[in-house]
Parts: sequence; C-alpha cells; structure tokens
Amino acid sequence: MKQKILLAILATSLVLSGCKDSFFDINTNPNRPTIASVTPQYILPMVLKQTATRMGTQYSFAASWTGYYGRGASYGPSLPLENYSITPAFQQGQWANSTTTWFDVLNDAELMAQKAEATNETFFLGVSKVIKAIGFMYLVDMYNNVPYKDALKGDANIAPAYEKGQDIYADLLVQLEEARQIFKANPEISDATATADVLFGGDLTMWRKLANTQSLKLLIHQSEFAQNPTAEIAKITADGSGFIEAGNSANLTLSFANNEGQVNPVYMSYVADQSGIETDAFNRVSAYLLNRYVSNNDIRYQYLFDKADSPVDPNIEYVGAIFGGPTVQGLYSANQSRVVGPGIVSSGSAPMWFFTSVESLFLQAEATQRGWLAGNAKTTYENAVSESFKWLNVTNAQAEATDLLANSANWDNAANKLELIINQKYLSLPSINNFEAWVDYRRLGFPTDVPLSANPNIQGRKIPLRLMYPQSEYSYNNANVTAQGDIDPQTSKIFWDVN
Repeated sequence: MKQKILLAILATSLVLSGCKDSFFDINTNPNRPTIASVTPQYILPMVLKQTATRMGTQYSFAASWTGYYGRGASYGPSLPLENYSITPAFQQGQWANSTTTWFDVLNDAELMAQKAEATNETFFLGVSKVIKAIGFMYLVDMYNNVPYKDALKGDANIAPAYEKGQDIYADLLVQLEEARQIFKANPEISDATATADVLFGGDLTMWRKLANTQSLKLLIHQSEFAQNPTAEIAKITADGSGFIEAGNSANLTLSFANNEGQVNPVYMSYVADQSGIETDAFNRVSAYLLNRYVSNNDIRYQYLFDKADSPVDPNIEYVGAIFGGPTVQGLYSANQSRVVGPGIVSSGSAPMWFFTSVESLFLQAEATQRGWLAGNAKTTYENAVSESFKWLNVTNAQAEATDLLANSANWDNAANKLELIINQKYLSLPSINNFEAWVDYRRLGFPTDVPLSANPNIQGRKIPLRLMYPQSEYSYNNANVTAQGDIDPQTSKIFWDVN
C-alpha cells in the first residue's frame, strides 16, 4: 500500500510539475498520464505532502527575524535578510519561480476539486476547501491583499485581480464551514480514497477537527482586528467534533526513508540528505533563544536542537549564533547547534507532521483566555505546555513540564496571562512552525525582547511587517499589483496588524 502511495505521488508529480502545452500533447506512454486521466485520488497525496512541506521548511527567514535562528559562523552577512531592506526578489519563491509555491499547491487543490466535482466525490471538495484555507491564509499573512477568486483560473485569467486580505479571511471561514458540512454529511469513502488520504485515512471526524482548528487559527490571527467572533465560534462549537487534541496530531502517514527523493522534507532541509551529508550549515539556533531555555532550566532545548558537532568548549555542547552578527575568525558552523534536533525529526525516515497538537492546544488556550471558548484557560494552557514536552519525547515529559509550570512558566504568577501563553507558544514551536512566531510578534508584540539583527546596516529598520510582491507580478500582472499602492515592508501592515 505504501508503495502504491509513493507511485501515486510520482505519477501526479509528473503530470503537474510542468505547465507547457507540449508536455500534455504527448499521450502515447501509459506511464505518463495526461490531465484528463488523473483522478482526485492521485492528486490528494501530493497536495497534502506539499502543503506540509511548505509549512515545515519554507520559513527560515521568519525564524531569523523572530529570534529563533542565527547565522552559522561559516557564512558572512546575508542581505537583505539581515538588514531588513526587503526587495521584490526576496522570498519570491513563496509566490512564483518555483514548482512548489503556494499558488502551485493551491492550483493542484483546485484541480482536485474540479475532478471530484465531475465524479461527485464530495469528500475531495471538502479537503480542497481546507487546503485552500491554509494556503491563502499564509499568502495573506505575508502579502495582505492577493489574488483570490480569480487566482486559480489558469489561462482563463492570466492577470487575476487582487482582493483585500480581510475579505479573503472572511471567505476562508465560509469555505471551512462548507467543508465541515461536507464531512458531516458522511460522504462515501472508497478504499482508494482512504488510501489516498495520507493524513487521516478517510476519517471524517478528524477532517472536521482540522477544519475547526484551522478556523480557530484564522480567528486568532485576526484577534486584534475582529475581537468578538461570536458567530464563527458558534459554528465551530455547533460542529461538535472539537479540535485537534493532545496526543492526536495531524501527521502524514507517508513513509519516508534515507533514499534519494524519499527523505523527510524537514530533515532534508535543515539536517542532512540521504547520504548523511549536511544540507544546512547556514541556520543555527540563536544565542537569544538558547538562553531562554537554559536560563529557565527548560530542558526542551536538548530535543529541539542538535549538539554542536565540534564545540569550542567540549563542556558546552549547545552553542548559539548571533543573527546578523560579525564574522568571527576561526569560528565555524560546526561549532554551533543545528536548528532541528532529535525531538523534532530524529532521522530522514522520521514521520512528518501537518498540524501539531501542540499548536492546536495553544490556539485553544488563547481563545479560552479571551473568553471565546468555554473552559478553564489555566488548565488549557498547562495542557499545551505539557503537550510540548510530550510531543518532543522528552524523558519524564510530564515531570519536566510540571516543574517548568511551577516556576518560570507559572500561570498564577503571570501578570499578563496572554503574554505568558504566547511566550510559551513561542518556546514550543521553533522549527516546528516558524511562521506562527512572526504572526504573533506582529499582531501582539510578544515576546517583547526579540533582538533586532546585529547587522550594522539596518539603519533604523525594524523586523519587517510583510513581504514585497514578487517581481513577476510587476512584469506580468502590473495593473493589478500596482493598484495595491506603494508597498513598504517597514510600514505596510497586514490587515490584522492594528498595533
């Protein structure tokens, strides 16, 4: 069965990796099917894997800006990452010029929906809506206004209009409600469909939980813009299935291996390839972040990060780096700690997460503290912290968590409960979800002591509020992108950033 799934991904990748008409004109080889012959079952595994890969591997820039990562000592300054002078070329792979951008993933999700609509396989329609809610959320959170309803029409609309970020968010919540209703209607799940669903195996209740959790995430992201989401919370509550809970993360069931093309994407991006050759010597855990754990006797750093391969002082095995710091003669990346440790991904064959129980519980803790959800905010918060230790497979996880909660992470001693929740969320998600730290910092300003780049050329600039639209948009969709006005990542905010 696992082999069939891998073959399905390969076949779908062959079909969808290019968009030249000449490719699709060739239909003589049965092992290279055309778009017309592809079914939703072939598209779904790839869409799920690529969505998880984007979330897990594409946000090292956000990790650097929010204090998670420093620059490995083997490298010199990296601009504009370190001086915050963002250009249209910076991170344009989030949008274009790559085979796995968000718009590529979303187009595949749309194709899956079209195929499913033709065959009346409503399950895939619901899944497509969930994937689109995730992908468009990331795009809005990076760029604010983006193409939305016109974005996935292919050649029928090669210059899509932009829509306001807040309008897109509002419609994403509508789409997630429609997804919940589709799953709630108990659509037929064939054996082939259950096999293709490499996230939940066709478990409709789990898909409803994911839709609910993603809805809550959208509401949390815009917490300062729309502060009383009573109607949306009522829809989530009415569904009755709840959220992704402790011990029940949404994980891909795909089997990864230390073979070419089969390595866990996070391990491949930040640790090593199938031959054990290091793939990332640039990103190293920041000295700021490492000190946050060490100074509070928080043992999680030993699971989140790797020991330095060659520490300068053999008695200090975990060594941080300075983001934007000067080059130090005789110091190398091997003297510092990698950003992905054994608690996150222990090897290239380790499983891959899609949406962790840790993040879900922290979202619930914040929502409960805000009065959106019923329950005890302290209990939900403490469960979230404990889940972080358990998710990382910390030895004596509950005892370690209990000790932390009695001291530096103590609820009762915190003057600002929301700040406490966000700070612990921040310490629970490095290299697991780097993007959330950037969102939380922009919308709330926590943690309050995130250091600016040490690069001497920042010239008064601060952590960027957004990305620039890519150059390709100015070249091929100029009228629509220029209609968004002059964009300055230092002052142009995402709609939910009202601070």
